[in-house]
Amino acid sequence: MSLSISLVGARGRMGRTIVELAPEQGLSIASALDTGDDLAAGLARGDVIIDFSFHEATAEVIAHAVRLGKPLIIGTTGHSLERRAALLKEAAKVPCVWAGNYSVGVNLLNALTERAAAVLSDDYDAEVVEMHHRFKKDAPSGTAARLLEIILAARQLGPEALRHGRQGVPGERTRREVGIHALRGGDVVGDHTVIFAAQGERIELTHKASDRAIFARGALRAAAWVSGRAPAVYDMQDVLGLGPANAAPTTVAAATNTASSAA
Repeated sequence: MSLSISLVGARGRMGRTIVELAPEQGLSIASALDTGDDLAAGLARGDVIIDFSFHEATAEVIAHAVRLGKPLIIGTTGHSLERRAALLKEAAKVPCVWAGNYSVGVNLLNALTERAAAVLSDDYDAEVVEMHHRFKKDAPSGTAARLLEIILAARQLGPEALRHGRQGVPGERTRREVGIHALRGGDVVGDHTVIFAAQGERIELTHKASDRAIFARGALRAAAWVSGRAPAVYDMQDVLGLGPANAAPTTVAAATNTASSAA
């Protein structure tokens, strides 16, 4: 018998893609739900819950998952730092994968960024540039927020070091700042570039998504992986074997997000 999915956010862009691709991953959709539907009844049908709905619904989805004792995949972004910290505590009561981006390539980008940030000194100015379609509501993206957190942790900096674009006469760039630039337009699925620029050379790490199917396949892979795991909050780094188990998702840079939008 294949693993079955209870999906929240089924009518969104990501939700529709997950419904379409689940069979090719050997998974079935037990219930396709959206906020406003009877979540209590619908979430009871599947073996694993996947949530790509809206950040205001996350608490209710987690509460049902805990009540039912079911594994949970969360792909919703846009939670404040304080709200996310509280939700993480609740989500840890069941096996949960929580990631801002479920692409295999993006999670490799995270690992490469972590390595580069550890090797390169602050002689290399770090900047992150992301671009998404015109309909995306939150900025920076959850993926960019995760990249920022990786850089801040490597350089032992807090969120006050972030510079969201620059205007006027901000003065010379200091070594203790990290720039973030969010571009919006057209139908761009998701582009992310991490730049380390020094005197005489520049290193750029770039990932460009052309089909949101990569995110859906990653989320479905996470659903298959998390089934049977111990209660804890995991990241896609764990799913892919790229990082230590039980690594918590974004906490520091997540404070920059203000509203949610499925990729």
